[in-house]
Order: sequence, then structure tokens, then C-alpha cells
Amino acid sequence: MSKSIVMAGWNDAVHLGEEEKKEMLAACEPHLRRARSEGVPSLGSGAIFPVPESEFVIDPVQIRPWFHRCYGLDVGWNYTAAVWGALDKETDILYLYDCYKREKAEPEIHSAAIKLRDGKNTQWPGVIDPAARGRGQADGTQLLQLYRKQGLKLRVADNSVDPGIYRIWSRLSTGRLKVVRGPMTQWLEEYRMYRRDQNGKIVKTHDHLMDATRYLVSSGLTHALRLTPQRTLQTSSRNYGF
Repeated sequence: MSKSIVMAGWNDAVHLGEEEKKEMLAACEPHLRRARSEGVPSLGSGAIFPVPESEFVIDPVQIRPWFHRCYGLDVGWNYTAAVWGALDKETDILYLYDCYKREKAEPEIHSAAIKLRDGKNTQWPGVIDPAARGRGQADGTQLLQLYRKQGLKLRVADNSVDPGIYRIWSRLSTGRLKVVRGPMTQWLEEYRMYRRDQNGKIVKTHDHLMDATRYLVSSGLTHALRLTPQRTLQTSSRNYGF
């Protein structure tokens, strides 16, 4: 018995109109576009976010008092990373304006660095890697408890990987996510390396800031807060374009 393989894409489907194909392509994840539209077999290897940096990296902008802010936090012993975002709800543009990444340090050290980013009189809410509920120290204390004891206002993030990646890609591809050059250098380094292997699996190295961004976009925007009369604009000496 002989077998044959026929490759067919959207262009071979006569019932699909051009507008419908454009909508379907826009809703499709980047690494699956050729497979879905042209019928070309794909294992999904390559960059997870194939969006040129020129389309989303910007010079420092003024973070307005009414922008809603939050950060995503990815914790672990090898690396702990955080990404801060400010959402302009009028335009639905999310500005990533600062990040933090450090290896092999105690929660107290990471917490102090996060507080410094937030500013003396302003404590922004954060969303943390849900694995922090299971990871702990030798005495059994959960990392989540340790960070909360340090005064960080943390909620547990949604760790759904593919939906989170899609939300980030959707913002990147529609101009609703901007990254401030300068403070986000480490973030951009990870962005360039964030990829899938030949089996379509995410390469789990140098992806801590990417994970923190996923927590921020998936869960943080729901809990983000803006400045109130009790919350001043006093921040650290880092230049965010205020």
C-alpha cells in the first residue's frame, strides 16, 4: 500500500477570503505561521518573539502619575529576576521601564533591591512565580512567605506558559508593548536568546526576565496601581524619564 503526503495551506482553501486569512494570521503565534498558512511542516524552532527591536525599543518616556504599575518576579537560587511595567490604560500600551537580575543571593538582598527600584515612599504591587509556594529554605519556610515578610506586596501569578507567551507576542506585534532602552539592557539580552529548540520546546536558559515579563503581562496588569495623593513620585536615582 503506497502513501503520499499533500501539503495544503490557506491559499488552497478557496472558501477563505483575504480578510479572513489576514485575521487568522494575526491570531496565529509566530512560530506556527508558516505551518498554518502554507502547510509547511514545522517543529517550531527559532525565536519565540520574532519582532525586530526597532519596533518596540524606545527612548525614555515620562511615566505619568495615572499609569498603572506593577512588576513580575521570578525567584530561585541560581537567578532571581524582576520586570517593572507601567500601563497607560487610555492607549493600552504597556511600558517596560526597569528590570533586575541577580544570581545566588538571599531573599533579603533581592527584596532590598526591589524596594530601591520602587522608591522610598512608593511600594508597587508584584506578582510572583507560583513555584515560590513550594520552594523554600532548609527550615521549610516558603520563598513567598520570606518575600512577604520583607514587605513586598506579592500575589501569585498565573504560570500558563503558552497563553502568557501569546499575550506578550500580541502586545509586541500590535505596538502595545514598549521597552525603554538603557535600564532594560539585560532584558534585551534575554529577548535575543529566547527561543525554541528543534522539538518546539522553550530553551530554559537565560529566560528569567522573560518569565518575569510573562507573569507581569498575564497577572500583574490586573493588580497594577497608579499614584494617589498618598503615593509620591519619589523614586530611586535611576533615570526613568520622570
